[in-house]
Amino acid sequence: MMRSLYSAVSGLQNHQVRMDVIGNNVSNVNTTGFKKGRATFQDILSQTLTGAAKPTDERGGLNPKQVGLGMSISSIDTLMNQGSIQTTGKNTDLAITGEGFFTLKLGDRTFYTRNGNFLIDKDGMLVNPNGLKVQGWNAVTLENGERYINTSAPLEDLIIPLMQKLEARETSIVRLKSNLDLRTKILPPDATGDELIKNTHPVSIDVVDRYGDKHRLVVTFRRTALNQWRAAVTIDGIEKNNIKVSIGQQKADTNNEFVVNFNTNGTIASIQEGAGAAAQTKQEGQMITTITYTLPDGETRSFNLDLGLSGQVKDAVTQFSSPTTTYAYLQDGYVMGYLESFKIDDSGTITGAYTNGERRMIGQVAIAAFANPMGLTKEGESLYSESNNSGLPNIGPAGTVGRGKIYAGALEMSNVDLSETFTDMIVTERGFQANSRVVTTSDDMLREILNLKR
Repeated sequence: MMRSLYSAVSGLQNHQVRMDVIGNNVSNVNTTGFKKGRATFQDILSQTLTGAAKPTDERGGLNPKQVGLGMSISSIDTLMNQGSIQTTGKNTDLAITGEGFFTLKLGDRTFYTRNGNFLIDKDGMLVNPNGLKVQGWNAVTLENGERYINTSAPLEDLIIPLMQKLEARETSIVRLKSNLDLRTKILPPDATGDELIKNTHPVSIDVVDRYGDKHRLVVTFRRTALNQWRAAVTIDGIEKNNIKVSIGQQKADTNNEFVVNFNTNGTIASIQEGAGAAAQTKQEGQMITTITYTLPDGETRSFNLDLGLSGQVKDAVTQFSSPTTTYAYLQDGYVMGYLESFKIDDSGTITGAYTNGERRMIGQVAIAAFANPMGLTKEGESLYSESNNSGLPNIGPAGTVGRGKIYAGALEMSNVDLSETFTDMIVTERGFQANSRVVTTSDDMLREILNLKR
């Protein structure tokens, strides 16, 4: 039999496989996160008729005479180039721009995908449409109330507990960074009426008690000497004589006032409560007073009032010849609330918004990167699994160590280019036709040989 018949048959078979790959690409042109395939060819073993001969003194060298025996598929590659990003507006739709895959769990099995079409089930789990659980790290609350995400910890199922109750938190600290106008009139201790009203500067903010009730805290400053101001503390709903301000270990007096002394450069020099030998004074470090108050049920509670670092301007109370600014920029208490919405940023961090105005980290989506992503095994349903040649997953937050960023409210479209695909289809079809012509031509030649006997 003629070798050309078998060579042409290999060409027919492998062009059929290439058309299968192209057909799969076309069928997935609108599949979210799909990565197109590509079939490449290589020749197979050639039959050597005569080998190569080196040159001699009498004649030159001879090249080998070889007849090829056909072709085979060298690889079917999955091309991982970026697909276009399509905005959807759904906050659980996630797209990766750059390297990496979302990590999913089905029982003990781990899968990877570029399809970020996720949703929240009835238990608050973030899952894909087939129920596989999205992996990441849930935030934990530290002893000081701070929310923390440990991205070095093992992966876990991400939970977004919509309508989860957030219990009230009592205020433990209030921070001020106001400016008291140096041009304010110095008032005598017995000042009253309009003069007192015009030359006092109140700073107010809501604080929360242990029951989750809000109270308006007002710290009123009035100038009593060249670089000295007296501050009076009042709390809405609390009797004045049930409010005490202290600085040291012991309370020097029984009122709700304290004194702030400034340096000539406008920064705090010291704070003081009480008078005479029993006065409690703090002259360096963080200028913190303790405000103790008694609730209507008789229980005594307290929180700290932070005026800033002595000798510093930033985030502190100051005294300059500039209009007074009364600003309490932080208090750490809040009333009870419910998780009503959330957002996901480009690092995959999920931040919840509560009905009480609080915003808290809920968790973070993990991204897995591979040394050879083309080596992953396709498992169907837009899923991949680790293979012997993909390398181990390098899992971490988005946007770090070469991992791509996450876009929320968007999906990555298929990276199939129809114009390129149809061109490949034409080339493949012509290759198949050419190989079929080799078969028919070889058949004609064999017919002529058979006809020699006539």
